[in-house]
Amino acid sequence: MYYPFFVYGTLKPGEPNYTRLLAGRIVGEESATLAGAALYTAGPFPFMVREPDLVVPGDRVFGALITVAAEQYATMMVDLDQLEAYTEGGRANMYERILLPVETTTGPRTAWVYLAGREALAQIRAGQMRRISEGEWRSDAAALAYWRKQ
Repeated sequence: MYYPFFVYGTLKPGEPNYTRLLAGRIVGEESATLAGAALYTAGPFPFMVREPDLVVPGDRVFGALITVAAEQYATMMVDLDQLEAYTEGGRANMYERILLPVETTTGPRTAWVYLAGREALAQIRAGQMRRISEGEWRSDAAALAYWRKQ
């Protein structure tokens, strides 16, 4: 079965990896959110977490649900796993890919989601990453300048 991808960082529409990896290879995109999740960052991309000690009640991550063209699905999975430094069963993954329900305007959908891997979680717990309290990643210059001051 083909599942869509919930993207919340550099793969969102308008972000650089959307243009590089997704444009022209997808058949749909819609706004989506994931409740019970939070974003953290230490640089040019975010990490999403769902660990109870890192998420505040009411936290929600905003992103997009991306539906990949069937003929592109296998290649897309490889490309996205490579971008996110994910290997199935890997112990040193930067991100972990799992299926989760996300909310869309048309109701809940099951989607692939990349969550922070063990090393990123350790860095977050050590205070080496900033929390993005509003749950929405922006990579524009103004947003980066704002986060650098925090």
